[in-house]
Amino acid sequence: MTDPPEAPPATEHPDPGAHTDPPGGPDLRQSRRGSGAVARAVEALPRSVNGRAATAGAVASALLVLAIVFGSRLLHDFDSALLPYAVASVFLAFGVAYRYTVWVSAPAARRLFVSGWRSFFSAENFRKAPTALPRMIATYLGFQKFLGARSHARWAAHQLIFWGCVLAALITFPLTWGWFTFTSATGAGPGYEMRVWGFKIVGFDSLDFLGWLMFHGLDIAAVLVIPGAAYFLRRRMKDRGAMTGQRFAYDMVPLLALVIISVTGLLLTFSSIFLHGGGYEFLAILHMVSVVFTLIYIPFGKFFHIVQRPAAVGMQLFKYTSRQDDEVFACRRCEEPIDTGAYVENLRGTMRDLELGFDRWTEYCPRCKRVLRGNAYLSQVKKGYK
Repeated sequence: MTDPPEAPPATEHPDPGAHTDPPGGPDLRQSRRGSGAVARAVEALPRSVNGRAATAGAVASALLVLAIVFGSRLLHDFDSALLPYAVASVFLAFGVAYRYTVWVSAPAARRLFVSGWRSFFSAENFRKAPTALPRMIATYLGFQKFLGARSHARWAAHQLIFWGCVLAALITFPLTWGWFTFTSATGAGPGYEMRVWGFKIVGFDSLDFLGWLMFHGLDIAAVLVIPGAAYFLRRRMKDRGAMTGQRFAYDMVPLLALVIISVTGLLLTFSSIFLHGGGYEFLAILHMVSVVFTLIYIPFGKFFHIVQRPAAVGMQLFKYTSRQDDEVFACRRCEEPIDTGAYVENLRGTMRDLELGFDRWTEYCPRCKRVLRGNAYLSQVKKGYK
């Protein structure tokens, strides 16, 4: 271990102890927990960024409208009863495109975004590690193994919510947009045909197991989501650590929305089977309102991390490929490994872009940053009280 370097004057570098997170790169969830400097940078976005974001949102909405029109064969297969859902999905497309554009315009996110896509399209990376990308998609995006390291219960609950929402989205959006339809094959019998863009894909009997799965896919999704959302609701009402930093609109509303959507969806099935349609209209309106609210809410709340998460796969791929080609960067003080040289340089460049003025501290590990902060305090502040 080398001797600690002399603490720099307070006027040269800001306090390193205020940034003691491992310099493994800015967190992709910076939109929620970003530092004050990042928040100020986002607030001070030039009009050109907002203009590009609005343009991206308008283009995404227009493309979705065209996809609905042509995917439903000029609205021939479009169900007018599902119009509120379709309109909400158009607003969803605008909000997601707008916020995503603003997000990737921030220096930290932009650098990781570009580096991730560069790694994704790199032929050399594919040649060296052809299975790296599919493995990361499966483990990081699909099964989210990083959550298992925190808590097996949280991982299981998150998996229930994730796969339930994926199943619901795969069924709801194509049906809402008129992309696929279920039509009776015989006119009166139990035979049905599933058609995608007007083309017959599969025929099935509504009374057999396949038919039951076809017509109860959303019920299965609801059964998966409810216990997962209930677990996190209970945790946010009982766990002191979760309660300390939570915000009702950000943390609780998404979970409550998932529960309401799932419960009202199951009650629709219950009403049609056991109550002969009693209360069905009221439940249908309540379910529609909850779904529309949730779709519009996605770009502005915690659900936005669903859109951000795929970018994290590119970040992980960038880190993985950097480790294959570059030596691990060691702390200048204790010589403990920090991360790859490419990743440390990426973080240093981000700090320069944000004009934070202390990019050199990326060369120290979190422990040494704390030690240097203490030395700076003793040499620059404490001595004035002796």
